[in-house]
Amino acid sequence: MTGQPSGPTAPRPAIRLPAPAPGWAEPADVVVVGSGVAGLTAALRCAAAGLRTVVVTKARLDDGSTRWAQGGIAAALGEGDTPEQHLDDTLVAGAGLCDEDAVRLLVTEGPDAVRRLIDTGAVFDKADAAGTIALTREGGHHRRRIAHAGGDATGAEISRALVGAVRARAIRTVENALVLDLLTDAEGRTAGVTLHVMGEGRHDGVGAIHAPAVVLATGGMGQVFSATTNPAVSTGDGVALALRAGAEVSDLEFVQFHPTVLFLGADAEGQQPLVSEAVRGEGAYLVDAGGTRFMVGRHELAELAPRDIVAKAITRRMQEQDVEHMYLDGRHFGAEMWAERFPTILAACRAHGIDPVTEPIPVAPAAHYASGGIRTDRSGRTTLPGLYACGETACTGVHGANRLASNSLLEGLVYAERIAEAIVAAHPAGAPAPVPAEPARTETIPLLAPEQRFAIQRTMTRGAGVLRSEASLAEAAEALSALRAEAGDAAAEGAPAEAKPAEPGVESWEATNLLCVARVLVDSARRRTETRGCHWREDHPDRDDTHWRRHLVTRLNQDRTLSVHTTDGAGLPATVPAGETP
Repeated sequence: MTGQPSGPTAPRPAIRLPAPAPGWAEPADVVVVGSGVAGLTAALRCAAAGLRTVVVTKARLDDGSTRWAQGGIAAALGEGDTPEQHLDDTLVAGAGLCDEDAVRLLVTEGPDAVRRLIDTGAVFDKADAAGTIALTREGGHHRRRIAHAGGDATGAEISRALVGAVRARAIRTVENALVLDLLTDAEGRTAGVTLHVMGEGRHDGVGAIHAPAVVLATGGMGQVFSATTNPAVSTGDGVALALRAGAEVSDLEFVQFHPTVLFLGADAEGQQPLVSEAVRGEGAYLVDAGGTRFMVGRHELAELAPRDIVAKAITRRMQEQDVEHMYLDGRHFGAEMWAERFPTILAACRAHGIDPVTEPIPVAPAAHYASGGIRTDRSGRTTLPGLYACGETACTGVHGANRLASNSLLEGLVYAERIAEAIVAAHPAGAPAPVPAEPARTETIPLLAPEQRFAIQRTMTRGAGVLRSEASLAEAAEALSALRAEAGDAAAEGAPAEAKPAEPGVESWEATNLLCVARVLVDSARRRTETRGCHWREDHPDRDDTHWRRHLVTRLNQDRTLSVHTTDGAGLPATVPAGETP
């Protein structure tokens, strides 16, 4: 990576969510926030090295985004495939903004990481009696390199294996807990987190875990939009926490909209059923109502073009024909293949009155994956000492402007292992727990009322969805500013009685986190005056490598304004905080 190390050299006044003071505390060597593939892999590796490890998760251990992953995990495991070919496909999908060194690390270390996952207990589908792993293709891949499990239940199998391993090792877990804010010591180094346990854990109410290392693996922020493939817990909590703590985030404008999500109606909100890219990988076609395959001739890979290209093509066709969805036609698969290869998708479609065996599936793009996030180096270190990030909540530079299909689970594996190595080297087991320092000044962010979550989602869907323009983004920015102002006015001293401030609680904290990440996403999307990857500006339809083959890096200032700068090129600058060894 290029550039000089950056990051705060002295503690700054704290910006925190309004919450009761912690009523309990416990010590640890490392606290991992999140229980997907990234979080549980990091936890297992840290625990294996003898570190007192605590896993905190917002719901149950197996309720994160990983379990919803259908297609699989990409790695150069097949005969004739190589990490170099995987690298090439990833760089093409990333549209000129991948950090090539980060991608090379991913594809080189990926195959062995998958084998270690198998050793942990994950069982992938086999191609023959000899036990050869069955591999399929997805969009943007020129080879079959996607390992899958249960046909289309890969994430569920990986989650099962990792959760089983965590429980077998008796790693301390706190379920049903929303992490609130980062704690720091007198020198500004990480000292743990505050969290709210929602009534079903060992502790009730707000507490703290004191640890010199914190790993944020909190998943995505798809709930910032009305329709998403993400579960309800994906409210950008890790990114919002990092911003309040003073860490840098990057590339939030690059939100991948999955092209083929089951269309449930124009007013459908919340998590929508995904129709995996693997369905197209096995030969299903995208067609319009007249049966025309509109992807043919648009890209050499037709339906298997990178996701941003397919999502844009679907959206264009919908606009041209003034309709709300296209169709995915897999009728030629036959009943047996649907039942054996895609049982989860088959069941989901039939539950909504669609039978893919006899009719095409109505599909439309929906928010799916955040390519950007908390900026890290290749060991998962953020710009704050002791704070690490991994998985969808992080921005390692691997995905660039558009994630290649099925690289997300692999990134979680590879970078979680690297984080564990870095933590073991920097934080010896059994050291005294750090003592959090009470900041000289603490500023709390005004809370949004729970119902404002829906206002944010509608605003973002209208203004910052698949199609964006200066006009739509300016309208979104104005609406988000109004929500902030309304919350601030209600919380101000001397506010009228009718302007009652929101009460601290899970739904208010989630809505406030969503507003935080929405602000940065819209601000970045307005600044990036080009079309690149999954960022599509109607008023700037061309890719502009001269001015925009670079990253936007954002921090939250003490007055809660945004501080933004661009990098010198496609590589992300170093993140190692002062005093830490690269």
